[in-house]
Amino acid sequence: MEISTETILSITISLIILIISSISFRILLEYIGQKWVVTYAHTFTIVALPVITFVITSVISGNIALSLGMVGALSIVRFRNPVRSPLELCVYFASITMGISASVNIKWLIFFVFSILIIILTLSLASKISLSFFKKPFFFTSFTEGNSLSTLEITTNKTIKILDDDIDMKSKVMNENEITYLLASNNFIKLKKLINQLEQEEKNFKYQLRSN
Repeated sequence: MEISTETILSITISLIILIISSISFRILLEYIGQKWVVTYAHTFTIVALPVITFVITSVISGNIALSLGMVGALSIVRFRNPVRSPLELCVYFASITMGISASVNIKWLIFFVFSILIIILTLSLASKISLSFFKKPFFFTSFTEGNSLSTLEITTNKTIKILDDDIDMKSKVMNENEITYLLASNNFIKLKKLINQLEQEEKNFKYQLRSN
């Protein structure tokens, strides 16, 4: 079947918009602190998955026999890589949806990407408002969500108020002779500044700062 020049141009434009949208999506995720996306494997997945889905959807559209055959072939494939967080799973579904949207109508792709952008910016704004007005985080960082975290472990012989009030404090263990604080954050510089502040105000403490 011969493909017209207009069709080739339309597919090319769709692919270009898809790739630009995927890269922008990846950059935005990194900007809001999701460091797990910076690896080559995750970056390649986020960029390539929409294109793969777009091609598959375009090929099988309008052909029932080919669609059934493709469903049978794809059912053999199993996604065996462990998904470490709901966000990671959502990103993969979003990438697939981008490809499907582009194959149906480029306007749906633009609408979908714009919607995701609004959601991310709204949550980011909500987090800043919560910290500014209510002095507490809108989200809590978890070790199990697959994100890279820097940890600060401080051992002291007395309670330190600034650590008790810190939003990044994850645990406080009190023994007979000492207290151990554990803080975790994706902002390594903030933890270093906290150490500098403690060195000026407190004398009797030991610390271990680990960067992931």
